[in-house]
Amino acid sequence: MEVPAKSPDGSEKSPQSKELLPSNTASTLCISSRSESVWTSESRSKWNIYHKPIIVMSVGAAVFLFGVVITSLSCIEISNKDVYKMCGPALLSMGLMLLVCGLVWIPIIRKKQKQRQKSQFLQRLKSFFFNR
Repeated sequence: MEVPAKSPDGSEKSPQSKELLPSNTASTLCISSRSESVWTSESRSKWNIYHKPIIVMSVGAAVFLFGVVITSLSCIEISNKDVYKMCGPALLSMGLMLLVCGLVWIPIIRKKQKQRQKSQFLQRLKSFFFNR
């Protein structure tokens, strides 16, 4: 008769619970990875690489310009001047923040691309020497 293992808190574990423990195999780690696949070396177009920062910069520029318009409306004699004075600077700052985030994102992507190219080169070099 097999005695079930006891856990640290004193409760007994069934044999089925041992089977449910995750294994750390290469396939499990590869599937659970959130980053782009290292195993595929397909080339991507410039739009696929840079579309997110371009969209963020475009939205940021549009919000910034809308903030400029609303802030300039507060200088003109209009009935709801207080609303324009509050919303204008808020839109200016949000638009500028998005614009700067997009501008900073592009060099980060370029640096990652260079690192990926270097790592692919090193992987090819390793496979050339070690698979002989």
